[in-house]
Amino acid sequence: MIRLGRAGVSFSSAVLITVVLCLAVPGLGRSEPVAVNCAQSLGPSQSTATPESVGMDAAKLNEAIAFAFRRNRSSVQVFRHNCLVGAGVDNAITGDERWALWSVAKSVVSMITGIAYDEGRLGLDDSIGQYLPAGLGDEAHRAVTIRQLLTETSGLRSATVSESAPGVAQIEPNIALQALATPLVYPPGSTYEYNQRAVDLLVYVVERAVGEKFSSFAQRKLFEPLGIAESDYYWARDRSQNTYGFSFIFMSPNDLSKLGLLMLAEGSWAGQRVLSSSYIRQATTPSERNHCLGLLFWLGGPGCKEPVSGAPPDTFAMAGLGGQNTFVIPSLDIVVTWTGVFGNVTGLGLPGSIQNGAELTHNFFRILSASITDVAVPDPGPYTEPPVPAEDLGPFTSLEITLGIFGIGPYSYPGCDVFHCGPEPLAPPFSDWLRSLPR
Repeated sequence: MIRLGRAGVSFSSAVLITVVLCLAVPGLGRSEPVAVNCAQSLGPSQSTATPESVGMDAAKLNEAIAFAFRRNRSSVQVFRHNCLVGAGVDNAITGDERWALWSVAKSVVSMITGIAYDEGRLGLDDSIGQYLPAGLGDEAHRAVTIRQLLTETSGLRSATVSESAPGVAQIEPNIALQALATPLVYPPGSTYEYNQRAVDLLVYVVERAVGEKFSSFAQRKLFEPLGIAESDYYWARDRSQNTYGFSFIFMSPNDLSKLGLLMLAEGSWAGQRVLSSSYIRQATTPSERNHCLGLLFWLGGPGCKEPVSGAPPDTFAMAGLGGQNTFVIPSLDIVVTWTGVFGNVTGLGLPGSIQNGAELTHNFFRILSASITDVAVPDPGPYTEPPVPAEDLGPFTSLEITLGIFGIGPYSYPGCDVFHCGPEPLAPPFSDWLRSLPR
C-alpha cells in the first residue's frame, strides 16, 4: 500500500517507486554517463572525444599509442563510437599525407566490387567470361568466378615478387591480359594461394560489368560519398590505363580511416547507403579455403595471426606491406588505422622480421584491450614467436612470369609485348607516376 503523508510519500514507498521506474524506464538510475557517439564527417577529419567519454582509460590508450609510435608507426588513429579518441604525436602532419598502402588496395577493390554487386551489375558466382570481351582468354580462364578472384582461389600460378616488381616501373603493357596468360596450376576454387594478378583481373572484370572506367566508378560510388576528392589520392595504372588491383594506392591515413569507419557502420556514411550490410557480412565471413580471409579482408579468429594477432576474434582488417592497416573491431565499436615501416621485434634475425610480423599488432592490442573500461576484454596473453618455416620461393618468383611481360615465353599473351598490346597505343613507362606528381 502506498501511504500519502504530510511529506507526500513515505520513504519506503519512494524507494519502491524508484525501483519500479528504474526497471520500467531503460537507462534511468544509471550512475555511468551515456557514451558519446560522434557523427560521421565528409571533411578531412572526424569528430574527437575524450577517452573517458567512450569508456576508455586515457593513460592506457596513450600507452598503446606510444608503443606503436616507438615501433615505426608514422601515424596512429584510434576511434571508438566514430570518435577519434587517440592519435600519434605526428598525426597533425602525417594524417593528410598520401602514403603507399600496398595491398590495402585489395580490400578497397573488394568494397568497389561489393557496390557493383549491390547494384546488380554482377553476381559473385558469375564466371568472369560473362563480362570479358568475346575471344579474350581461353575457356578455362573465362570459367573462373568473381568469388574465386575475391577469395584468392582462382588457381592462377602465383609469384608475388615477380607479379609486383614490374608495377614499380610501370613497364607492364596490360596487367589483365597478363593474368589471362598466367597458367592455372590448380582447379579454380580448390586451393587458396595469394595472387596479385587475380585482383588485377578482378578490377578489369568489374570495369566491364559496370560499363565505365574502374577509377571513375570507384570515385563516384565509394570515395565521393565519403568526402574523398579525386585529387586526395592516387591509384596507379598500367600502360593500357588499367587500374592496379593488388597495390599502388596512395592515400592519407585520414581517408583510410574513413574506409574502416564505413565498414564498421555496415556501409552507411552521413545518412547515405554506400555499401550494403549484406555484402559486408559476406566480405568478413571466413572463406571456404582460408578461414582467415573473407572477400579480400583479413579476419581474426582461432589460428589467425597476421595481421590481427592479439585483437578480439571478430576483428577484420585491411593490410598492406610493412604494416599499413585499418583494423575494425565490431564488438568494441573500435577502428584503428596506422601506417609506417614494419616495426615488429624478432629474435630470429632478418627472416623473423620479414615473416613474423604479428608481434607488433599482438602487443599493441594487448595494451589497447586493457584500456577498455566498460566491457571486459580478455587479455590475449604474451606473444610467443613461432619458428620461421623453411620457405619455398616458388610462390614468390617466376622467370616465366617476368619474361611474359616482355612477350617472351609461355606466360605471354599472344600478340602482346612491351611495345604493342591490343588496339590502343601504350603509354610510356613511368607516365602514370609522372601524371600523379603535383603540378
